Amino acid sequence: MALYEHVFLARQDISTQQVEALVEQFKTVIEENEGKVGKIENWGLRTLTYRIKKNRKAHYVLMNLDAPHKAVAEMERQMGLHEDIIRFMTVKVEELDEDPSAMMQKRDRDDRRRGDRGDRGAPGNRDRGPRRNEAAAE
Repeated sequence: MALYEHVFLARQDISTQQVEALVEQFKTVIEENEGKVGKIENWGLRTLTYRIKKNRKAHYVLMNLDAPHKAVAEMERQMGLHEDIIRFMTVKVEELDEDPSAMMQKRDRDDRRRGDRGDRGAPGNRDRGPRRNEAAAE
């Protein structure tokens, strides 16, 4: 069978549970057509570069597929008909990468940066000591 990476974007106004239900629905389509779904990554609600069908944000999901072409074609057909899916793209690959994708690695890196700042407090709340004029007045 062929190997694919598939990314789809769901509308911004649906909940995370609804996105997970969409993933399960399309996973079932692949499995019913003798395919397998590997890694599934939910990249979360992200801002779009430009508006797509009046949406400024979208839920991004990555799926690794090991499936025949007819299974992928059926899933894409159903995505084209589904009102909550605003875009999708499937790319045929030589091998599937089981490591976290670049998007997930970026999120981990961003989380670590925020964690380091927590020790210092909010930027506006720092006590830098007395001002020069106040120190001279004393």
